[in-house]
Amino acid sequence: MSIATTHPAQGARSGLEARRMFAFLAMVFGMFMAILDIQIVSASLAEIQAGLAASSDEISWVQTSYLIAEVVMIPLSGFLSRALSTRWLFAASAAGFTVMSFLCATATSIEQMIVYRALQGFLGGGMIPTVFAAAYSVFPREKQPIVAPMIGLVATLAPTIGPTVGGYLTDLFSWHWLFLVNVVPGIFVIVATVTLVDFDEPDFALLERFDWWGLLFMAGFLGSLEYVLEEGPTKDWFEDGAILAFAIVCAASSVAFFARVLLASHPVVDVRAFVNRNFAIGSAFSFVLGIGLYGLTYLYPIFLGRVRGYSALQIGETMFVTGIAMFLTAPIAGRLMTRLDPRIMMGAAFAGFALGTWWITFITKDWDFWELVIPQILRGTALMMAMIPINNISLGTLPSDQLKNASGLFNLTRNLGGAVGLALINTVLNNRWDLHLARLHESVQWGSATAIERIEGLTATFAGLGSDAADAALKQLALMVRQEALVMAFADVFALLTVLFALLILATPLMRRPKPGSGSGGH
Repeated sequence: MSIATTHPAQGARSGLEARRMFAFLAMVFGMFMAILDIQIVSASLAEIQAGLAASSDEISWVQTSYLIAEVVMIPLSGFLSRALSTRWLFAASAAGFTVMSFLCATATSIEQMIVYRALQGFLGGGMIPTVFAAAYSVFPREKQPIVAPMIGLVATLAPTIGPTVGGYLTDLFSWHWLFLVNVVPGIFVIVATVTLVDFDEPDFALLERFDWWGLLFMAGFLGSLEYVLEEGPTKDWFEDGAILAFAIVCAASSVAFFARVLLASHPVVDVRAFVNRNFAIGSAFSFVLGIGLYGLTYLYPIFLGRVRGYSALQIGETMFVTGIAMFLTAPIAGRLMTRLDPRIMMGAAFAGFALGTWWITFITKDWDFWELVIPQILRGTALMMAMIPINNISLGTLPSDQLKNASGLFNLTRNLGGAVGLALINTVLNNRWDLHLARLHESVQWGSATAIERIEGLTATFAGLGSDAADAALKQLALMVRQEALVMAFADVFALLTVLFALLILATPLMRRPKPGSGSGGH
């Protein structure tokens, strides 16, 4: 009888893989916190505004300051990761993010909150692309069906459930817990990263050649662009002096930044990865996916709040359907990656997304949880089925020396897609609302038999108000017309998104199928 034994080298390798997987999971959790915080405050801005005695103009900066700072750090993280190593960049980012989360919870004025949120976004932004780069540089190809769904799930699930988590925390405790919830997990991530992550070594010599001018131009370009996109729809775009000024800064800085990137010997961001066809097209897909991810995370709550009158908690419970669909689809998508042409997966995902948005073009003011279930399932399933193959084809086939910079650029495209998408959605929604309102006003005239009949019915309803009944009936009719026009505008926005994702189906064959075994997976 023979007894099977484990070779010492195999045991050591198995132990190393287990250690690296645990370290990677800790990093994924840190990325989850950073992405979650983009949206976690969105459902609770009114409570924060009341707590800090802020104006309606000031409170929007709680969100805007985070996004502007984060969008600058994401592409910068590639350089810093090479200079400081994955371990020390991630640990420093997690530590700074955790400290700033605590300070946000203790803020006593809107000015303090804006500064702390900006620093929280900047430091947290260093965690997101670092995880993506580690996923494709540390683990071999055979581990990708496990690793890729993890990061795909976190990247899509975190912003989707952000309003839900924020609504629950604020409803059960207070708005301070939107930030305090990060402290204990943040400490765990810091300790795990420092003690377990050993993926690469730092190259401190890079810091001596740091391109400060490149950083300045990049901050001016991306920061100004994020501000214009965030504030433009609510301030009538270039009619506002500040928007116009930031647009000029953005244009001038973009020219200087790209000139610097192309001419400097050691640019702050290396854009060579865009020469790779799959990376360039995958980044474009990621940009549009950002529109779908962040755009619908914004649109559903707006409809449910303005039209249905849902509370933040009710909106969160309704939106959770998408999160469940994502969670259940992630392992299936990971398995399919090993059996299907990833382009087929992407095409099917874009078709599913288009079907879900087309479904909502039939929306009425009476739609609630059950009418939105199927579109949300389609959205959640499609996001996961698209995100995983896009990540794999774009990043998984790049040489290892380009991965860290490419990861920053890739994540930047998704965030910019979200910013552009929200600006586009808000602008189209407002313009179509005005258009439908004007058309409905034309049809609801005194000479309209339907309008007269409705006013008479409403007047009878308000008969208890006496002489004020007619005025109350007119106000009620005006509100009904505004609501109907808003619902029609929502249908138009969803129709536009349907066309956008249908076009992506046609663009899918432009990507090349990766060769078996290609890429930079760890050894």
